[in-house]
This record gives sequence, C-alpha cells and structure tokens, in this order.
Amino acid sequence: MKKMLTIFGRDVRVNMKNFMAVFIILFPIVMAIGINLFTPGINDTTVNLALLSKDTEMAAYYEDFAKVETFATQGEVENRVAQRDNVVGILPEENGNYYILTQGNEPKEAVVEYAQVLKALYELDAQVADSNAVLHNFGKTVPPLKNTLVNAMILMISILGGMLISLNIVEEKMDNTVSAINVAPISRTAWVFGKSLMGLLLPLVGSFALVLITGFTYINFLQLAAVVVASALISIIVGFVQGLNADDMMTAVAGIKMMMLPMIGSVIGAELVSQKWQWCFYWSPFYWMYKANGIVLSGAGEWPKLLLDTGLVLVITALIFAYQAPRIRKGLEKV
Repeated sequence: MKKMLTIFGRDVRVNMKNFMAVFIILFPIVMAIGINLFTPGINDTTVNLALLSKDTEMAAYYEDFAKVETFATQGEVENRVAQRDNVVGILPEENGNYYILTQGNEPKEAVVEYAQVLKALYELDAQVADSNAVLHNFGKTVPPLKNTLVNAMILMISILGGMLISLNIVEEKMDNTVSAINVAPISRTAWVFGKSLMGLLLPLVGSFALVLITGFTYINFLQLAAVVVASALISIIVGFVQGLNADDMMTAVAGIKMMMLPMIGSVIGAELVSQKWQWCFYWSPFYWMYKANGIVLSGAGEWPKLLLDTGLVLVITALIFAYQAPRIRKGLEKV
C-alpha cells in the first residue's frame, strides 16, 4: 500500500506541473459554475420586457410573469429591443396608451403574444389572487436541462480520469521510468493499482464537487459513489491501453477523446430516442451509467434499480477488460 501511495503521490506532483493535467483536474469545478450561470431556474421565463424607469407600477406587475429591464429614455428602450436577443418593449403613446415595440424576428407565440397577454391583463387589473387556477409543481425543484447537463458531466468526468492516467503513463515513458518496474521491488499489479488511484479519485472528487456546486445536495452520496466507481473502471482500462501504446501525450488524449462519441450518443439516445428503440443502446456502458445517474440525481432512487444498472455497467466493464488485458500486458512488457 505504501508503494502504491508513493506512485500516486508522484502522479499528483507531476500533474501540478502540467497545464493540461491541471485543467482536467479543475474542469468539474469550471463546468459546475458554468451550469449554474447558464441554465435557467425551474420558474424562469424566457420573456424579457423593456420599460421606462418611470413606469414603476407597471414594472412591478410584470416582474411576476417576465424578466423586466427599465431604462431612463425611450431611445434606450429602442436600442435594447434592437439587440440580438428577444426583448419586447412596452412604451407609452402621446394619448396615454401603451404599445408593444418589437424588432420583428421574435418568436410570435412564445414572446410577442405572451407580451400582448400581459399588457391586456395589466390594463384589466387582473391579479393572481383573482384566478381559480391551482398550481402543482410535482415536487420538482431542478430544471430538466440542469439535470441532464449534470448527468452528462458526471460521465465526462469519469472519462477525464482515464485521460489523466494516460497522460501520467506517457510522461513516465518519456522519462524512461515505466521500465523500472521490471527491476524495482514492486509488482506490476501494485504499479497498476497505484496508477489507477488518480483515475478513480478524480471522478469521485470531481463528481461530488459538481453536484454540490450545482445544488444537488439532497441526493444519496453513497449511491453516487457506487455509480461513479463503476463508471471510472472503464475509463481506467482505456486510460492504461492508450497510455501504454501511445508515444506522445496528444496521441493518448486523442484516443481517450474517442470515448466521448459513444458517451454523447448514449445520452442523446436515452433522452430523444423512442422507448421501443432504446434496446439499440444496451451495448453501451454509458447508457446504463446515464440511467443510474438519473436515479441518483432524482433524490428518490431505489437501490434495486440502481444496483441493476450499475451491475450491467460492471458486466460490460469485465468484458472490455477481458478483451483489453492482453494489450495492457503487452504494453507493460514493451516498456
């Protein structure tokens, strides 16, 4: 164990000096911040209104139903509407009435007609309390887009763990230190486990940081750890294969990036393909990882279903390892 930790410590020190490795380590935090900044909230609206700052009462009314920006002059409102995003202006006429100002390329039903309805409701002095409608939220507190992005990022972080392993192995090959395991008092198995620690620790820490920063604090973290470990095993195997067979870092990175193709395809298939065609993706471990992550992120996942999906990932991983083990053994013998 001490020797494996020594190998892990060396990898950590080397990674701190490599810009690409540092970027891979910080990637989960960067993506978590980006998801928070660019994904809408569960109650966010896509309708943006521009009003004059003097119309405070109107602005207060519209803020319950849309995003409202206020400006000092009519010219500023017109300039805001003329920008590339979809903003509708509501401006006063000389006779005291108000008209809707559009650029002309806004979505009619989603933006323009919605703004017209809001204007009519304001003129009728309609209030939310006057409605007999009842709102149900079904307990959803996270927007679907955010859920999907976090799920996909957990898969990508597991791939980055394998990429980090391949970079560390290539770096050792360039320094001619991998061949030292043939004469050093450490077995190949211990060396492999020592190298695997970085590929396992990054997905675990990165995934935990991702879900905490993005607000998924209510999930079962033991379930998340089980899925992440199962997900990381495939990336670790591919990381060793690419690292031992690549001659430079760019080749190793390119080989690992190929894993993103089945990952993206599995996410698209799980989200967009009809249920009757889902079987076409059963071969992909990323499909089952995505399903398992969905159970975890729901916050109400049951262990039997989670263990079934995770078990299928492990079965596919075992088949991949049986196929790639000779290449890993041959790669170790060459170096």
